[in-house]
Amino acid sequence: MSLKVGIIGCGGIATGKHLPALAKIEEVELVAFCDVILDRAEKSCKEYGSENAKVFSDYQEMLAACDLDLVHVLTPNSSHAEISIAAMEVGCHVMCEKPMAKTATEAKAMVEAAKKTGKKLTIGYQNRFRKDSQYLHTVCSEGELGEIYFGKAHAIRRRAVPTWGVFLDEKAQGGGPLIDIGTHALDLTLWMMNNYKPKFVVGTAYRKLAEMENAANAWGSWDPKEYKVEDSAFGFITMENGATIFLEASWALNSLDVKEAKTTLCGTKAGADMNDGLTINGEDHSTLYEKKIELEPGGVDFYDGTADDPAYNEARAWIDAVLNDTEPLVKPEQALVVTEILEAMYQSSATGEPVYFER
Repeated sequence: MSLKVGIIGCGGIATGKHLPALAKIEEVELVAFCDVILDRAEKSCKEYGSENAKVFSDYQEMLAACDLDLVHVLTPNSSHAEISIAAMEVGCHVMCEKPMAKTATEAKAMVEAAKKTGKKLTIGYQNRFRKDSQYLHTVCSEGELGEIYFGKAHAIRRRAVPTWGVFLDEKAQGGGPLIDIGTHALDLTLWMMNNYKPKFVVGTAYRKLAEMENAANAWGSWDPKEYKVEDSAFGFITMENGATIFLEASWALNSLDVKEAKTTLCGTKAGADMNDGLTINGEDHSTLYEKKIELEPGGVDFYDGTADDPAYNEARAWIDAVLNDTEPLVKPEQALVVTEILEAMYQSSATGEPVYFER
Protein backbone atom coordinates (compact mmCIF):
# COMPACT_ATOMS: atom_id res chain seq x y z
CA MET A 1 0.00 0.00 0.00
CA SER A 2 1.29 3.46 -0.85
CA LEU A 3 0.29 6.69 0.83
CA LYS A 4 -0.27 9.84 -1.20
CA VAL A 5 1.55 12.66 0.58
CA GLY A 6 1.30 16.43 0.14
CA ILE A 7 3.93 18.91 1.31
CA ILE A 8 2.85 22.39 2.40
CA GLY A 9 5.89 24.62 2.78
CA CYS A 10 8.97 23.78 0.70
CA GLY A 11 11.62 25.77 2.57
CA GLY A 12 14.67 24.62 4.48
CA ILE A 13 12.96 22.25 6.91
CA ALA A 14 11.27 20.50 3.98
CA THR A 15 14.38 20.09 1.86
CA GLY A 16 16.73 19.51 4.79
CA LYS A 17 14.65 17.06 6.81
CA HIS A 18 11.25 15.86 5.60
CA LEU A 19 11.69 15.33 1.87
CA PRO A 20 14.99 13.39 2.00
CA ALA A 21 13.54 11.16 4.74
CA LEU A 22 10.21 10.53 3.01
CA ALA A 23 12.01 9.79 -0.27
CA LYS A 24 13.62 6.75 1.38
CA ILE A 25 10.27 5.19 2.29
CA GLU A 26 8.85 3.02 -0.49
CA GLU A 27 5.26 3.23 0.78
CA VAL A 28 5.27 7.00 0.24
CA GLU A 29 4.23 8.74 -2.97
CA LEU A 30 4.94 12.48 -2.96
CA VAL A 31 2.17 13.79 -5.19
CA ALA A 32 1.64 17.46 -4.25
CA PHE A 33 3.87 20.39 -3.32
CA CYS A 34 2.75 23.81 -2.11
CA ASP A 35 4.63 26.98 -1.27
CA VAL A 36 3.74 30.67 -1.41
CA ILE A 37 6.95 31.00 -3.45
CA LEU A 38 6.00 28.81 -6.39
CA ASP A 39 9.60 28.32 -7.53
CA ARG A 40 10.38 26.49 -4.29
CA ALA A 41 7.45 24.13 -4.75
CA GLU A 42 8.47 23.47 -8.35
CA LYS A 43 12.07 22.75 -7.34
CA SER A 44 10.99 20.29 -4.63
CA CYS A 45 8.54 18.64 -7.00
CA LYS A 46 11.20 18.19 -9.66
CA GLU A 47 13.59 16.57 -7.19
CA TYR A 48 11.22 14.49 -5.07
CA GLY A 49 7.83 14.34 -6.77
CA SER A 50 6.24 11.26 -8.25
CA GLU A 51 5.15 11.10 -11.86
CA ASN A 52 2.36 13.61 -12.48
CA ALA A 53 2.93 15.32 -9.10
CA LYS A 54 1.27 18.73 -8.90
CA VAL A 55 2.48 22.13 -7.72
CA PHE A 56 0.47 24.83 -5.93
CA SER A 57 0.96 28.22 -4.31
CA ASP A 58 -2.29 28.01 -2.29
CA TYR A 59 -2.71 25.18 0.20
CA GLN A 60 -6.52 25.35 -0.01
CA GLU A 61 -6.35 24.72 -3.75
CA MET A 62 -4.03 21.79 -3.13
CA LEU A 63 -6.32 20.22 -0.53
CA ALA A 64 -9.33 20.65 -2.83
CA ALA A 65 -7.63 19.32 -5.95
CA CYS A 66 -5.70 16.35 -4.60
CA ASP A 67 -6.87 13.12 -2.97
CA LEU A 68 -4.25 12.93 -0.24
CA ASP A 69 -3.75 10.46 2.59
CA LEU A 70 -1.57 12.74 4.65
CA VAL A 71 0.02 16.17 4.68
CA HIS A 72 3.24 17.56 6.13
CA VAL A 73 2.77 21.15 7.33
CA LEU A 74 6.17 22.87 7.15
CA THR A 75 5.25 26.55 7.22
CA PRO A 76 5.93 29.42 9.67
CA ASN A 77 4.49 28.86 13.14
CA SER A 78 1.63 31.32 12.70
CA SER A 79 -0.04 29.13 10.05
CA HIS A 80 0.50 25.69 11.62
CA ALA A 81 -2.94 25.48 13.22
CA GLU A 82 -4.93 26.90 10.30
CA ILE A 83 -3.40 24.57 7.74
CA SER A 84 -3.31 21.47 9.95
CA ILE A 85 -6.97 21.83 10.88
CA ALA A 86 -7.99 22.38 7.26
CA ALA A 87 -6.06 19.27 6.19
CA MET A 88 -7.64 17.10 8.87
CA GLU A 89 -11.11 18.38 8.00
CA VAL A 90 -10.73 17.14 4.41
CA GLY A 91 -9.58 13.71 5.59
CA CYS A 92 -5.78 13.95 5.82
CA HIS A 93 -3.53 12.74 8.61
CA VAL A 94 -1.09 15.52 9.55
CA MET A 95 2.57 15.77 10.48
CA CYS A 96 3.15 19.37 11.60
CA GLU A 97 6.59 20.78 12.23
CA LYS A 98 7.47 21.99 15.70
CA PRO A 99 6.40 23.93 17.60
CA MET A 100 2.81 22.72 17.43
CA ALA A 101 1.45 26.25 17.06
CA LYS A 102 2.20 29.87 17.77
CA THR A 103 -0.27 29.96 20.67
CA ALA A 104 -1.78 27.50 23.13
CA THR A 105 -5.28 28.35 21.91
CA GLU A 106 -4.31 27.35 18.38
CA ALA A 107 -2.67 24.15 19.63
CA LYS A 108 -5.82 23.21 21.55
CA ALA A 109 -7.86 23.72 18.40
CA MET A 110 -5.55 21.30 16.59
CA VAL A 111 -6.05 18.64 19.26
CA GLU A 112 -9.82 19.14 19.10
CA ALA A 113 -9.78 18.85 15.30
CA ALA A 114 -7.85 15.57 15.48
CA LYS A 115 -10.41 14.15 17.92
CA LYS A 116 -13.36 15.41 15.90
CA THR A 117 -12.11 14.12 12.54
CA GLY A 118 -10.48 10.93 13.82
CA LYS A 119 -7.31 11.79 11.90
CA LYS A 120 -3.82 11.29 13.24
CA LEU A 121 -1.83 14.36 14.21
CA THR A 122 1.81 14.41 15.23
CA ILE A 123 4.46 17.10 15.71
CA GLY A 124 8.03 17.11 14.35
CA TYR A 125 10.08 16.47 17.49
CA GLN A 126 12.70 14.34 15.74
CA ASN A 127 15.13 14.43 18.66
CA ARG A 128 13.04 11.76 20.37
CA PHE A 129 14.22 9.42 17.62
CA ARG A 130 17.97 9.75 18.32
CA LYS A 131 19.70 6.66 19.68
CA ASP A 132 20.63 8.37 22.94
CA SER A 133 17.08 9.64 23.44
CA GLN A 134 15.56 6.25 22.75
CA TYR A 135 17.96 4.54 25.15
CA LEU A 136 17.42 7.08 27.92
CA HIS A 137 13.65 6.90 27.52
CA THR A 138 13.81 3.14 28.02
CA VAL A 139 15.91 3.68 31.16
CA CYS A 140 13.39 6.18 32.50
CA SER A 141 10.36 4.09 31.57
CA GLU A 142 11.77 1.06 33.36
CA GLY A 143 12.26 3.09 36.52
CA GLU A 144 16.05 2.91 36.66
CA LEU A 145 16.29 6.58 37.68
CA GLY A 146 13.49 6.25 40.21
CA GLU A 147 11.27 9.28 40.69
CA ILE A 148 12.61 12.02 38.42
CA TYR A 149 12.02 15.19 40.38
CA PHE A 150 14.44 17.62 38.70
CA GLY A 151 15.26 18.16 35.05
CA LYS A 152 17.14 20.63 32.90
CA ALA A 153 16.18 21.30 29.29
CA HIS A 154 19.18 22.64 27.36
CA ALA A 155 19.04 24.63 24.09
CA ILE A 156 22.07 26.93 24.23
CA ARG A 157 23.87 28.32 21.21
CA ARG A 158 26.72 30.79 21.63
CA ARG A 159 26.27 32.60 18.29
CA ALA A 160 23.93 30.82 15.89
CA VAL A 161 21.07 33.15 15.03
CA PRO A 162 19.14 31.97 11.94
CA THR A 163 19.09 34.97 9.62
CA TRP A 164 16.97 33.56 6.78
CA GLY A 165 13.25 33.13 6.32
CA VAL A 166 11.01 34.48 9.09
CA PHE A 167 12.97 33.31 12.13
CA LEU A 168 13.45 36.89 13.37
CA ASP A 169 9.81 37.86 12.79
CA GLU A 170 7.79 37.73 16.02
CA LYS A 171 4.47 37.94 14.21
CA ALA A 172 5.19 34.92 12.02
CA GLN A 173 7.00 32.81 14.60
CA GLY A 174 5.75 33.89 18.01
CA GLY A 175 9.25 34.21 19.43
CA GLY A 176 12.91 33.39 18.99
CA PRO A 177 15.14 30.65 20.44
CA LEU A 178 12.64 29.68 23.14
CA ILE A 179 9.92 28.65 20.68
CA ASP A 180 12.42 27.52 18.03
CA ILE A 181 14.95 25.30 19.82
CA GLY A 182 13.85 25.49 23.44
CA THR A 183 10.77 23.58 22.33
CA HIS A 184 12.92 20.55 21.41
CA ALA A 185 14.72 20.50 24.76
CA LEU A 186 11.50 20.88 26.72
CA ASP A 187 9.79 18.13 24.72
CA LEU A 188 12.68 15.75 25.43
CA THR A 189 12.66 16.53 29.14
CA LEU A 190 8.90 16.16 29.63
CA TRP A 191 8.94 12.93 27.63
CA MET A 192 11.71 11.42 29.74
CA MET A 193 9.97 12.45 32.95
CA ASN A 194 6.57 11.36 31.61
CA ASN A 195 5.19 14.42 33.33
CA TYR A 196 2.72 16.69 31.52
CA LYS A 197 1.03 18.48 34.40
CA PRO A 198 2.63 21.91 35.00
CA LYS A 199 1.53 23.91 38.04
CA PHE A 200 3.22 27.25 37.42
CA VAL A 201 5.97 28.84 35.35
CA VAL A 202 8.35 31.74 35.86
CA GLY A 203 10.20 32.97 32.79
CA THR A 204 12.47 35.72 31.54
CA ALA A 205 13.29 36.54 27.92
CA TYR A 206 16.14 38.86 26.93
CA ARG A 207 17.11 41.04 23.97
CA LYS A 208 20.62 41.92 25.13
CA LEU A 209 22.69 41.04 22.06
CA ALA A 210 20.11 41.50 19.28
CA GLU A 211 21.06 45.16 18.81
CA MET A 212 24.71 44.38 18.04
CA GLU A 213 26.03 45.55 14.67
CA ASN A 214 28.34 43.27 12.65
CA ALA A 215 27.99 40.49 15.22
CA ALA A 216 29.85 37.23 14.93
CA ASN A 217 27.34 34.59 13.89
CA ALA A 218 27.33 31.15 12.31
CA TRP A 219 25.24 32.34 9.36
CA GLY A 220 26.62 35.84 9.05
CA SER A 221 25.76 38.97 10.99
CA TRP A 222 22.10 39.61 11.68
CA ASP A 223 20.36 42.89 10.94
CA PRO A 224 19.35 44.49 14.27
CA LYS A 225 16.46 46.24 12.50
CA GLU A 226 15.01 42.86 11.49
CA TYR A 227 15.66 41.12 14.81
CA LYS A 228 12.23 41.34 16.49
CA VAL A 229 12.46 38.41 18.95
CA GLU A 230 14.45 37.49 22.05
CA ASP A 231 18.05 36.31 21.85
CA SER A 232 17.80 34.17 25.01
CA ALA A 233 15.21 32.98 27.50
CA PHE A 234 15.20 31.08 30.78
CA GLY A 235 12.40 29.52 32.76
CA PHE A 236 11.58 27.62 35.92
CA ILE A 237 8.68 25.18 35.74
CA THR A 238 7.06 23.57 38.76
CA MET A 239 4.90 20.51 38.10
CA GLU A 240 1.81 19.43 40.02
CA ASN A 241 3.69 16.56 41.66
CA GLY A 242 6.41 18.92 42.93
CA ALA A 243 8.99 18.16 40.23
CA THR A 244 10.86 21.12 38.77
CA ILE A 245 12.40 21.81 35.37
CA PHE A 246 14.87 24.52 34.37
CA LEU A 247 14.69 25.50 30.70
CA GLU A 248 17.43 27.49 28.97
CA ALA A 249 17.41 28.62 25.34
CA SER A 250 19.56 31.01 23.33
CA TRP A 251 20.65 31.85 19.83
CA ALA A 252 23.21 34.37 21.09
CA LEU A 253 24.70 34.17 24.58
CA ASN A 254 28.15 34.82 26.04
CA SER A 255 28.60 31.26 27.22
CA LEU A 256 30.90 28.37 26.35
CA ASP A 257 28.49 25.87 27.88
CA VAL A 258 26.87 25.15 24.54
CA LYS A 259 24.39 22.30 24.22
CA GLU A 260 21.24 21.90 22.15
CA ALA A 261 18.30 19.49 22.31
CA LYS A 262 19.69 17.84 25.43
CA THR A 263 18.37 17.02 28.85
CA THR A 264 19.73 16.45 32.35
CA LEU A 265 17.66 14.35 34.76
CA CYS A 266 17.91 13.76 38.52
CA GLY A 267 15.99 10.91 40.11
CA THR A 268 15.83 9.18 43.47
CA LYS A 269 17.78 6.14 42.21
CA ALA A 270 20.10 7.68 39.59
CA GLY A 271 20.67 10.62 37.28
CA ALA A 272 21.47 11.07 33.59
CA ASP A 273 22.84 13.70 31.26
CA MET A 274 23.67 14.15 27.58
CA ASN A 275 26.54 16.58 28.10
CA ASP A 276 29.31 14.39 26.67
CA GLY A 277 27.43 11.53 25.18
CA LEU A 278 24.91 9.77 27.40
CA THR A 279 26.00 9.18 31.01
CA ILE A 280 24.12 7.55 33.88
CA ASN A 281 25.27 8.34 37.41
CA GLY A 282 24.29 6.98 40.80
CA GLU A 283 25.29 5.15 43.94
CA ASP A 284 25.89 1.41 44.30
CA HIS A 285 26.93 -0.31 47.54
CA SER A 286 27.80 3.03 49.14
CA THR A 287 30.01 3.94 46.15
CA LEU A 288 29.33 6.56 43.51
CA TYR A 289 29.49 5.54 39.86
CA GLU A 290 29.33 7.00 36.37
CA LYS A 291 28.31 4.80 33.46
CA LYS A 292 29.06 6.02 29.94
CA ILE A 293 26.67 4.51 27.43
CA GLU A 294 28.32 3.38 24.19
CA LEU A 295 25.66 3.52 21.49
CA GLU A 296 27.94 2.60 18.60
CA PRO A 297 29.36 -0.96 18.34
CA GLY A 298 32.93 -0.02 17.34
CA GLY A 299 35.86 -2.42 17.49
CA VAL A 300 35.29 -3.82 14.00
CA ASP A 301 37.57 -2.91 11.10
CA PHE A 302 35.87 -1.16 8.18
CA TYR A 303 32.54 -0.95 10.03
CA ASP A 304 31.31 2.00 12.03
CA GLY A 305 27.84 0.68 12.82
CA THR A 306 24.54 1.99 11.55
CA ALA A 307 24.09 5.74 11.11
CA ASP A 308 21.76 7.52 13.53
CA ASP A 309 19.27 9.33 11.30
CA PRO A 310 16.55 10.85 13.50
CA ALA A 311 14.77 12.46 10.54
CA TYR A 312 14.37 9.12 8.77
CA ASN A 313 13.49 7.33 12.01
CA GLU A 314 10.80 9.93 12.67
CA ALA A 315 9.36 9.66 9.16
CA ARG A 316 9.44 5.85 9.20
CA ALA A 317 7.65 5.69 12.55
CA TRP A 318 5.06 8.23 11.41
CA ILE A 319 4.29 6.39 8.17
CA ASP A 320 4.07 3.10 10.08
CA ALA A 321 1.58 4.67 12.50
CA VAL A 322 -0.64 5.69 9.57
CA LEU A 323 -0.30 2.35 7.77
CA ASN A 324 -0.90 0.26 10.89
CA ASP A 325 -3.46 2.59 12.49
CA THR A 326 -1.41 2.99 15.68
CA GLU A 327 -0.65 6.03 17.82
CA PRO A 328 2.29 8.18 16.70
CA LEU A 329 5.18 8.44 19.15
CA VAL A 330 4.69 12.20 19.51
CA LYS A 331 1.12 12.65 20.68
CA PRO A 332 -0.61 15.99 20.06
CA GLU A 333 -1.69 16.23 23.69
CA GLN A 334 1.98 16.13 24.73
CA ALA A 335 2.98 18.78 22.20
CA LEU A 336 0.12 20.96 23.44
CA VAL A 337 1.62 21.01 26.95
CA VAL A 338 4.98 22.08 25.49
CA THR A 339 3.28 25.00 23.73
CA GLU A 340 1.34 25.94 26.88
CA ILE A 341 4.56 26.10 28.92
CA LEU A 342 6.42 28.14 26.29
CA GLU A 343 3.54 30.60 26.06
CA ALA A 344 3.47 30.88 29.86
CA MET A 345 7.19 31.67 29.89
CA TYR A 346 6.70 34.51 27.41
CA GLN A 347 3.74 35.77 29.42
CA SER A 348 5.68 35.62 32.68
CA SER A 349 8.56 37.53 31.11
CA ALA A 350 6.20 40.23 29.86
CA THR A 351 4.38 40.67 33.18
CA GLY A 352 7.13 39.89 35.67
CA GLU A 353 4.73 37.48 37.40
CA PRO A 354 4.46 33.70 37.60
CA VAL A 355 1.81 32.06 35.42
CA TYR A 356 -0.39 29.42 37.05
CA PHE A 357 -2.12 26.64 35.17
CA GLU A 358 -5.72 25.69 35.78
CA ARG A 359 -6.56 22.04 35.12
